[in-house]
Amino acid sequence: MTGAQIIIETLIEQGIDTVFGYPGGAVLNIYDELYKASGRIRHFITCHEQGAAHAADGFARSTGKTGVVIATSGPGATNLVTGIATAYLDSSPLVAITGNVGQSLIGKDSFQEVDITGITMPITKHNYIVKDVEKLADIIREAITIASVGRPGPVLIDVPKDIQTAKCEFVPKGKAPPSGAAEISDEAVKSAIELIGQSKKPYIYAGGGVVIADASKELLEFADKIDAPIGLSMMGLSAVPGDHPRNLGMSGMHGRYAASKMLFESDLIVAVGTRFSDRATGCKISFSRGRKILHIDIDPAEIGKNIPAYVSVIGDVKAVLKKLNLQLEKTSRPDWKSEIDAVKYSPENEIPSSGNALPPQYVIESVRSFMKDDEIAVTDVGQHQMWASQFYRLGNPRTFITSGGLGTMGFGMGAAIGACIANGKKRTVLFTGDGSFHMNLNELATAVTNNLPLIIVVMNNSVLGMVRQWQTIFFDRRYSNTTLQRKTDFVRLAEAFGAGGYRAESKEAFDAALRKAFDTDGPVLIEAVIDSDEKVLPMIPPGGTIDDIILRG
Repeated sequence: MTGAQIIIETLIEQGIDTVFGYPGGAVLNIYDELYKASGRIRHFITCHEQGAAHAADGFARSTGKTGVVIATSGPGATNLVTGIATAYLDSSPLVAITGNVGQSLIGKDSFQEVDITGITMPITKHNYIVKDVEKLADIIREAITIASVGRPGPVLIDVPKDIQTAKCEFVPKGKAPPSGAAEISDEAVKSAIELIGQSKKPYIYAGGGVVIADASKELLEFADKIDAPIGLSMMGLSAVPGDHPRNLGMSGMHGRYAASKMLFESDLIVAVGTRFSDRATGCKISFSRGRKILHIDIDPAEIGKNIPAYVSVIGDVKAVLKKLNLQLEKTSRPDWKSEIDAVKYSPENEIPSSGNALPPQYVIESVRSFMKDDEIAVTDVGQHQMWASQFYRLGNPRTFITSGGLGTMGFGMGAAIGACIANGKKRTVLFTGDGSFHMNLNELATAVTNNLPLIIVVMNNSVLGMVRQWQTIFFDRRYSNTTLQRKTDFVRLAEAFGAGGYRAESKEAFDAALRKAFDTDGPVLIEAVIDSDEKVLPMIPPGGTIDDIILRG
């Protein structure tokens, strides 16, 4: 077989049935083989390679399977970089396959030549440039394994043109078996149990690792065992049902007051599958002062990287929690529960809806009332992302997809498309802002072409809302380049792409638009016009503590 044939056959062999991408000169041979194999593997073309990378990422996050994206050399490859970095920061399994010029032309500034392996080295788990067609199949197999085992992440394979046309014997090997989990230290588990036993006020801080490990059931059992509340990082939001009594909501900079307050009142933080981002911790010294940290994570590099751990347990989160649950005695902490409840039901924990014509809280909660627990919500990045994190009551794991680590404006449309396709074209909603949507609105064409049941809610305040909020609070209202006042007519734009479009400036108009949107099979855009001075609160200022929290505007 040729190298191009081997790429397609090996992907199919490894269980890959869907890929995203954009053709070009350096991958013409690969796309010719995709054409021939179209009955066995699906390809979805986006409007831009970045959109394809985000689509493969959204596919991966919503299913737990490895997403695959293909792009040509040069600008095609570099257009993937933001998508690869987004997957890397959020531990999403992704394999990017790029074409390159023939090996004899590498390093000679050839047409559409770029050193994509050098560019992506810091943002991939591993990457390859294939120099021998005999090794190509095994490289693909290894890349898929690396992307998905342990802490997931992106892997890039760069395939020069001459490798795609070279021939060798292809030996099928079947789908690679799941990798065996690393052994969990009994001594570490014993130390963890002792530390929990000494605690009077334990607090569970759960992150995206719980979702990735499919450990929601084990986490809730663990919380019941030690009688502790659960606070969540943004990436961990779908790990626990939004209405579960132990769930205090998101903690951190824009988290719920109770989630952040009880974290600071605790004497033990049990961190499960989280990396202690600066947005989550605020002042790192105050974060761990007066309390001990038990850190459970699959990646030993995270232990002590941001916050010192008193005890750590390295291993798959699901396996570690199972082991702890088997050995822990069920404990009751009524005094701690009373203290939690007092804060949970206090006025400070309520986020009052603004008196404006169309409050963000109303938009988010209204959409949720139409959505089923297994349907997916995706966000872009900005104020709307935080409002969705605060007000969208999540049901099942993997139903909330957002860019947490890199904070990628423009992530949403591609990710929503990938998630919708991955789940059999199940209803999907995208919350975006006018700033984020202008970065990726071209992918509306992809949604329309594939007739995806995607509802896009553009929360339009005519400003870069989150940056403006910071300018209001910290920069004495000097609104430098955040007042956009663009003239985009979102309804006519949607219609020009072939989607439905509605505009709402009031609750009544938004309700009417939602009903029409949910009665439509294909993509629909709703422009929700909100006030430019709406703020995301609570807010703990950067480097601050619970004592610095801003509760009211």
